[in-house]
Amino acid sequence: MARRSLLEEELAAVTETGLYKSQEAFLRDAVNTLLAARPDLREAVACRLYEKEVFSLGRAAEWSGLSIEEMKESLYQRGIIRQSSADLSEIEEMARLSIDAAGRSAR
Repeated sequence: MARRSLLEEELAAVTETGLYKSQEAFLRDAVNTLLAARPDLREAVACRLYEKEVFSLGRAAEWSGLSIEEMKESLYQRGIIRQSSADLSEIEEMARLSIDAAGRSAR
């Protein structure tokens, strides 16, 4: 019988404490804590999820805490080519966010 690694033992122990209902719940919390502490990692992950077409440009910017323009620059710096498949709702949302950021109200 194969012996579990130390990491596997630690993850099993987490759920055995009763503080988390599952390893997935613990890992989700651990990842969220790490991403909150490391904005650079959060930005890099957002770029990767954008590149894999999991996130739209607006969602990647929102998730990473960057503005749309900062997200565009981050993608450019990483050599990620932006997709131009934004639908009308995404374009409207980006426009709304830009208007809000500029402190103006939409008419």
